[in-house]
Amino acid sequence: MSKREYISIADARAPFYIGVDLGGTNTKIGLVDDCGHPLSWGETPTCSNAGPEDVVERISDAIHKLIANAGLKPSEIARVGLGAPGILDFAAGKMVNPTNFPGWNGFPIRDALAKQSGLPVSFVNDASAAAYGEFWVGSGRLFHSMVMLTLGTGVGCGIIVGDLIIEGENGHGTECGHILIDSSENARKCSCGQLGHLEAYASATAVIQRTKDILKTNEPTTLRKRVRAGEEVTPLLVAQEAEKGDAVAMRIVMDTARYVALGLISLMHTIDPSGILIGGSMTFQLENSTLGEQFIQRIREEVCCRTFPTLAENTVIEFASLGSDAGYLGAAGIARLEFQRRKGPSATRQAMRKSRDLVGM
Repeated sequence: MSKREYISIADARAPFYIGVDLGGTNTKIGLVDDCGHPLSWGETPTCSNAGPEDVVERISDAIHKLIANAGLKPSEIARVGLGAPGILDFAAGKMVNPTNFPGWNGFPIRDALAKQSGLPVSFVNDASAAAYGEFWVGSGRLFHSMVMLTLGTGVGCGIIVGDLIIEGENGHGTECGHILIDSSENARKCSCGQLGHLEAYASATAVIQRTKDILKTNEPTTLRKRVRAGEEVTPLLVAQEAEKGDAVAMRIVMDTARYVALGLISLMHTIDPSGILIGGSMTFQLENSTLGEQFIQRIREEVCCRTFPTLAENTVIEFASLGSDAGYLGAAGIARLEFQRRKGPSATRQAMRKSRDLVGM
């Protein structure tokens, strides 16, 4: 379900953009106007094992259905933004050794989608797209620069400084899940194979492993009873027991907050952003629960006692607000930036400021 309210074509401001959020399981596609208001969206199974050509064809079909359903013509779409996971070769428009997309390495997905859809395509990392979505029309719309961490299976990150997205020379920019937070020889191993990275401590995968490690001890916890009854160890299970008052579960949640803060402190001292947003599927925000607020407050407290006072006092730390919509909205926003860039730098800056001023939440 979209977290953004849809508008009609009569209320929309041209030109129009398509945002594509390519996921390992599903791909979300949205049609938005010049101010980031969604007119419609759809979701299609990615089925990456079918091969990239098949996926591109189905994405293209979904794009044209959205356009038709909105009462528009393809010629009225200024540009498509394609957000893809992992390391990207931006110049070639390719995903580099994508873990969840076997056989896709070297496939020119950006240009293939442009050819299949008949529309120009911009290419961006999915975490950067989500960050830009929040920056453009979400919780970050009042920031001039920001960091967004997405906590899920891994730890993703998007960084925007001075209205510009940080990508890096080799497509490895903002891989902040791999910030070193533990240099000891017995540090936890990250999914990339290295030791001590943030992702090895603060991702959903890490929370599950840390919980399983505790369950191997004799420490009393209500988590053990549920697991013995056949339930799977998940961050949701941990959050539910923490909300009920289990001390071990609460410690796991609060330790996760501390690890997140350790990663953020390095970023704050490097970038000095206006604000930081925490998003993704693992923010411990249960319905009608205070746990999420306790989690982010612990992040703030850890940051406050470990960073420069000026940064602690002036850096806003909040939850992201767009949920899973952030990816396609941000991809569309980046397509919009590319479209405006072709008119010159001054047009880009003016359009960015104007659109953020016009956004109503």
